[in-house]
Amino acid sequence: DYLDNGNNKMAIQQADKLLKKHKDLHCAKVLKAIGLQRTGKQDEAYALAQEVAALEPTDDNSLQALTILYREMHRPELVTKLYEAAVKKVPNSEEYHSHLFMAYARVGEYKKMQQAGMALYKIVPKNPYYFWSVMSLIMQSISAQDENLSKTMFLPLAERMVEKMVKEDKIEAEAEVELYYMILERLEKYKEALDVVRGKLGEKLTSELQSRENKCMAMYKKLCRWPECNALSRRLLLKNSDDWQFYVTYFDSVFQLIDESWTPPPEEEHSLEGEVHYSIEQAVRFIEERITEESKNSRPLRGPYLAKLELIRRLRYRGCNDEYKLGDPEELMFQYFKKFGDKPCCFTDIKVFVDLLPSSQYTKFISQLLEVIPLSATAENEIALPADIKALQQHLCVVQLSRLLGIYHTMDKKEKLTVVQELMLRYRHGLEFGKSCLKTELQFSDYYCLLAVHLLLDLWLEGEETAVWQCLTLLEEGLSHSPSNAQFKLLLIRIYCRLGAFEPVAELYSSLDAKHIQHDTIGYLLTRYAESLGHYAAASQSCNFALRFFHSNQKDTSEYIIQAYKYGAFEKIPEFIAFRNRLNSSLHFAQVRTERMLLDLLLEANISASLEESIKSMSLNPEEDDIPWKDLRDNRDLTVLFNWDPKDRDISEEHRKLSLEEETLWLRIRSLTLRLVSGLPTLSHTIQPKNSEKTAENGVSSKIDTIRSLLQQLEAAVDSGKKFLEQKIQYPVLGPPPTRMAGFFSNGSCQCQTSLFYLVSDIYELDTNGLEDSAEIQERIGNSFKSLVERLTDLFNKCKGDLIEVRDGTLKTHPNLLENLVFFVETISIALWVSSYCDSVLRPFKSNLQKKKKKKKESSVAMPPVFTHFLDYVTELQTLTSNVIDHIKGLEIILTALKLEDLSLEDTLLLPEEKKFTKTVQGKVQSSYHHSVQEIGELLKKRLDTIKKLKI
Repeated sequence: DYLDNGNNKMAIQQADKLLKKHKDLHCAKVLKAIGLQRTGKQDEAYALAQEVAALEPTDDNSLQALTILYREMHRPELVTKLYEAAVKKVPNSEEYHSHLFMAYARVGEYKKMQQAGMALYKIVPKNPYYFWSVMSLIMQSISAQDENLSKTMFLPLAERMVEKMVKEDKIEAEAEVELYYMILERLEKYKEALDVVRGKLGEKLTSELQSRENKCMAMYKKLCRWPECNALSRRLLLKNSDDWQFYVTYFDSVFQLIDESWTPPPEEEHSLEGEVHYSIEQAVRFIEERITEESKNSRPLRGPYLAKLELIRRLRYRGCNDEYKLGDPEELMFQYFKKFGDKPCCFTDIKVFVDLLPSSQYTKFISQLLEVIPLSATAENEIALPADIKALQQHLCVVQLSRLLGIYHTMDKKEKLTVVQELMLRYRHGLEFGKSCLKTELQFSDYYCLLAVHLLLDLWLEGEETAVWQCLTLLEEGLSHSPSNAQFKLLLIRIYCRLGAFEPVAELYSSLDAKHIQHDTIGYLLTRYAESLGHYAAASQSCNFALRFFHSNQKDTSEYIIQAYKYGAFEKIPEFIAFRNRLNSSLHFAQVRTERMLLDLLLEANISASLEESIKSMSLNPEEDDIPWKDLRDNRDLTVLFNWDPKDRDISEEHRKLSLEEETLWLRIRSLTLRLVSGLPTLSHTIQPKNSEKTAENGVSSKIDTIRSLLQQLEAAVDSGKKFLEQKIQYPVLGPPPTRMAGFFSNGSCQCQTSLFYLVSDIYELDTNGLEDSAEIQERIGNSFKSLVERLTDLFNKCKGDLIEVRDGTLKTHPNLLENLVFFVETISIALWVSSYCDSVLRPFKSNLQKKKKKKKESSVAMPPVFTHFLDYVTELQTLTSNVIDHIKGLEIILTALKLEDLSLEDTLLLPEEKKFTKTVQGKVQSSYHHSVQEIGELLKKRLDTIKKLKI
């Protein structure tokens, strides 16, 4: 009970009391171990658990408790050993055998699962156990590297096992038929699979609607049996004329049959499935009949009307002149709007077919739609407004179409601002219809507000600085009326980040309440900006959110797989495994892992713990690269923000490809930087100079080779990055955010960081050659120190300037200065880690020299120049860092003193309620910049303290 209530200390005490009375009570020991594990004493817990496991317990309580403990330790492989021992001692226990099977399933031991399944079936001849074994064979075939092996060994064996059951008439459940179908499909025996589905066994396929028909259709397609495809889809459409997937198959098959000049056999049935349509005339007639049938329905269906437009589109694509038989697309869309314009889906339906309209007709089409909407104006010059929600939905649909057809894009600034005012007026009027809405519901007129913001974003991109503040104002106002609107929040997040203000974003993102997979699909909105805008604490937190999800995915997926076995949902098992693999090779996962480790080093290494300890605690190894470069999957949802832009302005497939390429290049640079840093502590071991055999034995010479090879890879990655940036790609404003790569190159951080790693190589050389005959190396090191200070000073100069300035009564932010400051802190940190390596090399030399001095009793032992170079360098680093800290203090004072009240909000466009939100927005941006500057300043002060310790 104590463990269940989270009172772990009491649980340990109770277990101890029990153990005093009964020394060998296994279960009490394990429960104590669980308490220890949960209070962070992993080693003690593990030792105690192994003590019990070594005795190979067979009582249910101990086994269950040990299973829970091993699961919490993330050691599922230990559970298999536990039940292997239990099964040996109690060979006829159905329960232990099934636990053993599930333990193998958790670790993906498919061969052993197959054996365990058969062992179970021998003890208790139940069908599910037999088919567990069959499924394990399929899993072996899926996971086999050699496809040939899978097709010649595993799958045929699985097929024979099922056939045996079919012959003996032992097939009982639907899941068993599904499994048989799955095997035949994977063996590409489509004819046999079709026979199974159409035969007696197929009658068991009842749990899903049209499961049998869908499987037949899939097999007909694989076998290219178009007459059957056509007849079956036609038959299903007669049953339900609103099922879109069958329209698609119907059209596909009609055109296939036309291309093959197919004609029905004279005497026999057209096909196994009945009558076949094989000409355009028949297809046109069939669709017209569906519409006539539909018009008799009390509830109108959209399918037949959209099918007509789809047929026109296909005919046009094929260059047929038969589309006139179906009518004019413009008229058809107009009729469709009259029927379904008050449904929110009307816009997305028509959107697919707008390219059937000639661009010269766009304005006429929109006017035609507006004419049929019942709007009423109270006075002559006032805007006509809708009287009910239906009319509002219709009007909204037209406004969205206007944006999609590019009508708003051709307007000039003045016209756009007039439209924004009209849209906001309609938005506020529409709020009246949503007075009874709950907080969790969206207001009916929210899209008006979003469309107004999109127009303002256009103006901002054209150079209108005030527009962006108005965007934020309108979105904050929208959010106050519709607190659950995710689109408002996502757009606010994007705009605040573009302006360099991260503070409001963290709160907005957490209110989105992203669940499960969304940490991977939209997590990039958060992790891309948190650290680069100087919010280190928030960055740590956002990385943790994402990593927690990715790590739990491993454990969760195993549970899903086990449930699928228990309930016979075999076809889901490969899907779960593909899902797990997709998440493991997620681009976002790799980015977050890398950035999280760099961030931890930045915040802790040589501050709260030494660099060596920090790297050890992360189990980082410069030789190991755990990123699956070849299989990286871009799981980002780049269309999460609603968009009504025409195709040429929208995010294209090309943008996606380029963005993935850019993200991968940047990840490579970051990952190599991390591995180079993690290689530093491996170098600082004592080396016997000039004794090459010994150095190789110590394994350190190979360590420097690793560093040099990583450095070459970094150079190559940087070159690829620069080549990529030469293309000067501009993503759409709501498309993927660009990486930090451009800033990294342009502000000089990249050159600084690479030359620091080259310096490591030189210092190592000095270490191996000794001080005597290394004048050339010493000079090279001296020059490196000098050029490094110059480069760091240049980088600092690129951070100077006001972060927020008031220009012509409006605020202008400079997020690039903030990003440069963050890069400066990172670069200075790397410089300090390299300096402490220099320090560890030069210190022993210095003490040796001093010993020599004492022996010779001379004061004239010359100090090699490298010591002076290093001391000068450290002093200059100290001065530079102090200057930056002073600069940051200055920025803090300016930001605090910035009086936003003085900003002229006399803008005629702003209504009194808008002014309130504008002040809020500007206050948030100011506060966020202040916060960033404080965090950066704090971190730099800690770094300054570490510089002061670097005196040889």
